[in-house]
Amino acid sequence: MANWLNAMIELTAVGGYSEVGRNMTAIKAGNEAVILDIGLHMENYVNLNNDDDNVKLSAEDLLKAEALPNIDSIKDWAPMVKLIIPSHAHLDHVGGIPYLCGRYNAEVLASPFTAEVLKKIMDDEKIRVKNKIRVLNVNSVYKQSDELKVEMISITHSTPQSVIVAVHTKHGIILYANDFKFDLYPVIGKKPDLEKLRQLGDKGVLAMVIESTYAGLYQKMPSESVARQMLKDVLTGLQSSRKAIVITTFASHIARIKSIMEFGKKMNRKIVFLGRSFAKYINAAEKTGIAEFSRQAEIVKYSRQIKKKLKKVMKEGKDKYLLVVTGHQGEPSSTLFKMANNDMDFHFEPGDNIIFSCRVIPTATNIANREYLEKALNKQGARMFKDIHVSGHSAREDHREMIQLVRPKHLIPAHGPFEMTSKMAELAYELGYKRENVHLLKNGQRIMLE
Repeated sequence: MANWLNAMIELTAVGGYSEVGRNMTAIKAGNEAVILDIGLHMENYVNLNNDDDNVKLSAEDLLKAEALPNIDSIKDWAPMVKLIIPSHAHLDHVGGIPYLCGRYNAEVLASPFTAEVLKKIMDDEKIRVKNKIRVLNVNSVYKQSDELKVEMISITHSTPQSVIVAVHTKHGIILYANDFKFDLYPVIGKKPDLEKLRQLGDKGVLAMVIESTYAGLYQKMPSESVARQMLKDVLTGLQSSRKAIVITTFASHIARIKSIMEFGKKMNRKIVFLGRSFAKYINAAEKTGIAEFSRQAEIVKYSRQIKKKLKKVMKEGKDKYLLVVTGHQGEPSSTLFKMANNDMDFHFEPGDNIIFSCRVIPTATNIANREYLEKALNKQGARMFKDIHVSGHSAREDHREMIQLVRPKHLIPAHGPFEMTSKMAELAYELGYKRENVHLLKNGQRIMLE
């Protein structure tokens, strides 16, 4: 009982601790609470939504389908929530905010790019909320009260203006490092602010929530500049091709899109982005001054428009275009899947080129979908270039560097099921952490930190 009375900070693992996706963590210090991320479970969301432009889903629909975090675990904290802070603009971290933020009398605090993506989501889904969206620049501090302030620390990931969130309370500092990697040669944006992390470590960090997706991968994750070179090598080899070139990648990966744009222009091909998600992230990047794409490329959002555009491509000649499409995980609702199934007035022919600038996210559904897609493409004689990609997630040696830099008293592995988080725990034990200071949580669990 004494431990409960003396502990001043509580943390609830709302979502993302038993699976990859629907990330959400809540921290309470005294009578004030903050929520870090409210994300979607992408597989469940896609299965429910089917990328249909006309489907409008409610929070209740998404909660029932387990596409949103189960917020019952912090029902008693609801009146105390002051801030909702997304760490970056990926949908598994920010996509649930439009559906759930209205249940809290709290502002949403986000970096400029993340805030713009959030507004685009709300516009697309025609969602209106009372919550104010407040923009905070990266490497800035926001004071909520005398007892609570938050800091956004620059970190690299696979979408712009990703941050590590430092929650400062009079009882200690909590760091939220979910997701990140240490990329010292980023294609876009700031380098990781290692000096700030070191300063916080020297000051003393009570606890750190840290992503665990590749904690079992014994390497340092390479820079995005490596992926850029891989992409350059492939496209340079196709410079004289008179066949189709189709690239699929993550719509949120603005650095990768920048590389595709630059190399595509050198090939003198018309660049066309096909899919709503590309429009969302590209528009956000342009509005926040991160990149300029729309003057050099065409962006086509909706299925009917995409079908019309592909019909024009077939008529004018596939060799005149570089097509960037959704569908890197083989989603049945995606543009590439429909193209491969001849549902889009587009026909692949022997020698046409498909570049997968991604890796398969290893869920059973994604693996099955990609196998089906690749068989369909193989059957039509298309050439495939797979894994032209470097992950935006940290690997084991990045994790080691982060822990040694920050030296938190408590370590809380996140962003994955037990098979992933346990690998992070193993690294912590290797670094000398005692078991009572490494907390392997599941969704819904709450701990107190002294």
